[in-house]
Amino acid sequence: MLALVSPIDTPYHRLPAGAKFGALSLVTLSLFLSNAVSVQLAAVIGVAALYLVVGMDFLRQGLQSLRPLWPFLVIVGIWHFLLGDPSEGAVVCLRLLAAVALANLVTMTTRLDDAIELVMKLLRPLRRLGVQTGQIAFAIALVIRFVPVMLDNARRLLESWRARSARRPGWQVIAPIFLVALDDATRVAESIRARADLSTYNDDDGQET
Repeated sequence: MLALVSPIDTPYHRLPAGAKFGALSLVTLSLFLSNAVSVQLAAVIGVAALYLVVGMDFLRQGLQSLRPLWPFLVIVGIWHFLLGDPSEGAVVCLRLLAAVALANLVTMTTRLDDAIELVMKLLRPLRRLGVQTGQIAFAIALVIRFVPVMLDNARRLLESWRARSARRPGWQVIAPIFLVALDDATRVAESIRARADLSTYNDDDGQET
């Protein structure tokens, strides 16, 4: 989710990152405090309206970002149906849909630098305990940048398997994906060692950590 980014310029991009993540936390907490189907449905409609305000292209991008969630929604819905409690299943599914869609909206419209700056501000009290918060922020940035690359490499390996075999890819591709990820991580580590200045972040008071 943190690796999501939208190429579409929206009014939400100009909102402060702290305000967006704070609102996300409050809305998500409110959703978990209610067990009414009507409340969860209203939340889903409201989040959809936030996407639709920008346009249909942005709405389609938001729906595409929800693809990993659909299997969970199906499993939860079937499970509660078998338990004879479909209303509870509807509450859980709608709550998940609204919360994840809203979280996607926030991350899609927040620049990585703004998100890291927010993390630095939240972690600032830990500096008094000797924690090097700059390294934490740098690690977050690496993870966010590394995940899409790893997924793209996995996709290409799966395509290579399909081009050479009529069988569906299975456990056989796990080792190559793991080795490619290790190779990428090694090269990134070597680049960081060669350019140590990349591992420093400036705090608001101008000090490097």
